[in-house]
Amino acid sequence: MASGSGGPLLFDDLPPASSGDSGSLDASMSQTVKNEGKGAKRRAPEEENGSEELVEKKVCKASSVIFGLKGYVAERKGEREEMQDAHVILNDITEECRPPSSLITRVSYFAVFDGHGGIRASKFAAQNLHQNLIRKFPKGDVISVEKTVKRCLLDTFKHTDEEFLKQASSQKPAWKDGSTATCVLAVDNILYIANLGDSRAILCRFNEESQKHAALSLSKEHNPTQYEERMRIQKAGGNVRDGRVLGVLEVSRSIGDGQYKRCGVTSVPDIRRCQLTPNDRFILLACDGLFKVFTPEEAVNFILSCLEDEKIQSREGKPTVDARYEAACNRLANKAVQRGSADNVTVMVVRIGQ
Repeated sequence: MASGSGGPLLFDDLPPASSGDSGSLDASMSQTVKNEGKGAKRRAPEEENGSEELVEKKVCKASSVIFGLKGYVAERKGEREEMQDAHVILNDITEECRPPSSLITRVSYFAVFDGHGGIRASKFAAQNLHQNLIRKFPKGDVISVEKTVKRCLLDTFKHTDEEFLKQASSQKPAWKDGSTATCVLAVDNILYIANLGDSRAILCRFNEESQKHAALSLSKEHNPTQYEERMRIQKAGGNVRDGRVLGVLEVSRSIGDGQYKRCGVTSVPDIRRCQLTPNDRFILLACDGLFKVFTPEEAVNFILSCLEDEKIQSREGKPTVDARYEAACNRLANKAVQRGSADNVTVMVVRIGQ
C-alpha cells in the first residue's frame, strides 16, 4: 500500500454554507485529536486522553430536519494478488447504539480500511470497530454529546487496536498485518470523522456564490514525512527513511503493525467534526488506491457527472437515484484501475438526502 504522492487537499477549517442560504446549518468545526506521546504499546495517561486542538468553532444552528444518509460501494482488486481492503456501511445503527433519545435521533456509520502486510488487520477492524463503538456509545443523559462522542471514538480505536495486537502477537509466527481506518460517524446532522493513515474522506458541498461544487477534505493523511508525525516517531526511537517508518512502513498511524508501535506508530486517530448543510450532496470515502490517480476535485466531478447521466436508468424496480450512485462507484473504481492504479481500490459514496 503506497501513500498518496499527490498533495492532499486539506481544509483545516471547513467553510460554512454560503451566507445566501438563510436556512442552512451555518457552522462547521474541524477538530484534530493529536498524539504527541511516545508511541509505545502502553501509552502515557496524557496520551490516552488525546490532546485536543480546537481549530474552529462557530455557533451552530440546530435543524429539525435530519438528513438521510445511504452508502454505496465498489471495490477492485487491481493488480494486487489479494484484496486487502475492507469496508462497512451501516446506514442506521440508532437502535443498536441506544442513544439518549432526547438528544440523538439517528446514528450512522461508514468506514473504509486499507490493509497492508495481509488482510487480517483490515478485516478485524471492519468486523470489530463498529461493534466496540456501539458498546461504548453514550447512554443516558450526557452533558455534551460532542465531547462524549469524541471520547467514545478515541476509546474505540484504542480498544480495537489492542484487541487485534493481542490476537496478532499470540500467533506463531506473529501476524504483522496493519490497516488504515477512515470512519464517518453521523450523529444526527453532525459528522465525526476519525482516521488513521492515508485513506481519505471528502465532502461534496455546493457553493451558492460560485455556483460550483467544492471537494472539501474531512480527513488528514498520516505519512511519516509530515513534521509532527516524524517528530513523534523520532522521539520514540524510530526513524524515517525514504519516506517510510524504518524505511518500510508508509503510514505513521494504523491499526495493527505491532512491530512498529514501539517506534512511534500510533492508533490514536485524528478526529474532525463537520455539520451537514442543505448544500451537501455526498461524502466520498476511498483508499489511497483511488487518490494515486485522482485528485479529490476530479473524483467529485466524476461522481457528479454520473449522477447527472440520464442514460443510467433504474432496473428491477430500483430507484433511479440508487442506480446512479451505484454506477458512480463502479465507474470511478474502474477508471482508477484504467488510469494505472496498481493498488486495491475501494470507492464508497454516501448520499446525503433531505
